[in-house]
Amino acid sequence: MNYTGMKALVMGLGLHGGGLESARFLLRQDADVTVTDLRDEKILMPSIEQLNKFCSDLGKNPVRYVLGKHETSDFKDADIVIKNPGVRVDSPFLQVSKKIETDLSLFLVFSPARLFAVTGTKGKSGTASALHWILSSNRKSGKAFLGGNITVSPLTFLDELTEHDDVVLELSSFQLGDIKNHTAADGSRLLKPKAAVLTPIMRDHLDRYASMEEYIDDKRNIYRGQDSSCITVAGEDNWGKGFLCETKARPLIRSLTPLGEGISGGWIDADGAGFARIYNREKKEHPVSERESSQSLPLFTEDIVELVPQRLLTPGDHQRINMLSAALAAYGLGVEPEVIRGALASFTGIEHRLELFHKTDKICFYNDSAATIPEAAAACIEALSANAPLVLVTGGTDKNLDFTPLAKAAAKAEDVILLAGTGSEKIKSLLRDNAVRFKGPFDDLDEAVRCAVKEAQNKESACNVALSPGCASFGMFLNEFDRGRKWKEAVLRITN
Repeated sequence: MNYTGMKALVMGLGLHGGGLESARFLLRQDADVTVTDLRDEKILMPSIEQLNKFCSDLGKNPVRYVLGKHETSDFKDADIVIKNPGVRVDSPFLQVSKKIETDLSLFLVFSPARLFAVTGTKGKSGTASALHWILSSNRKSGKAFLGGNITVSPLTFLDELTEHDDVVLELSSFQLGDIKNHTAADGSRLLKPKAAVLTPIMRDHLDRYASMEEYIDDKRNIYRGQDSSCITVAGEDNWGKGFLCETKARPLIRSLTPLGEGISGGWIDADGAGFARIYNREKKEHPVSERESSQSLPLFTEDIVELVPQRLLTPGDHQRINMLSAALAAYGLGVEPEVIRGALASFTGIEHRLELFHKTDKICFYNDSAATIPEAAAACIEALSANAPLVLVTGGTDKNLDFTPLAKAAAKAEDVILLAGTGSEKIKSLLRDNAVRFKGPFDDLDEAVRCAVKEAQNKESACNVALSPGCASFGMFLNEFDRGRKWKEAVLRITN
């Protein structure tokens, strides 16, 4: 694809790097770039400054900016529009565009590396990060890279890639929906990961999708381009079994209990260790799929191997499921069990996901800001209330979700402090129904932190304080990452 001289319009500069890296890529390709964003220059200044410096360093003409609004004429005149995943596909501006791409589709056209892709509702980032950690361990050639919805545009490292490298992409339903109809030069689907991992599916983004089925259908795009030379990892729930029946790849099932004879996949035992067994040829009575394995995939001895060690540095049973998903993807494509096991034993987790970031004599502070659905917050409560009293800071903006799981789990927290938002208004009534006392909602983060610290200091024993919102961040914050960073800053400022 040659973009020289093309009129390229980047829709949504943002602050996560997707729009910024798309603009940089197109500038390197000698395209004529315009950036348009509904947010103003003040909010976008960090990205604008980086892009302006890039133009100066590269000796390119300055980018044209249209900020605080969109102009229909820009979309009509552009040869190509680069869409931000947050923009709805039914946007009237996109309807008049000639050609629509994303930073992901641009990347997939040019990348020579082996691709691992992860999607789902809960556990995407933890699974993708653990998989990247495994693939980075004990390599004989090439490097491993991590990008996608985890706030790193894959265009950031595109120029470094070779055919000996591995790329792990965390993909949201929005990103997968955007590339549904994109094809490669040979007419096949553009997205064809060698390993596709689907983490647990739950209700989410129903403020954007008309139904769960519509949401799930976008998730299915992660494996629709696969063939028998690939693997698909999914759970044993109804959604997961459906995915494994539909995929053309070798299906590997992720289970909470040991798998029966003839079923390829992995499970967690009663002591917390994770095991796997993969058959070279699936038995015909296989309850998930009757497809036979491709000879292009690794040959297995059909022995049971340990992949996830009993002792992990990341808390929570849900983290073990993430580790098992990552381990199956790596093992299914030939990574040795001892490499996987050793890597997971040293994996410390990632920012904004049950992140232990500060300790005082009595309190451990956690940042779980990426818990943007009630079930994720409930998992945090289960993990952190098991061995110590928990002061929970939660709530935010609603995404048309059911907060019952969060409210029920909150009964295990000693104190609940709410942040302001439409979701918190729904949570309040559910907490009352479950006889859970709370304070707030607070529309000032510092006040919420002071309240949390006060409650923690009043405890007789050491305790945990965690931000795990179970809600979207919009209103008080730009996004969940901004929320997590500001939470950490406030805690450090107030406790030091």
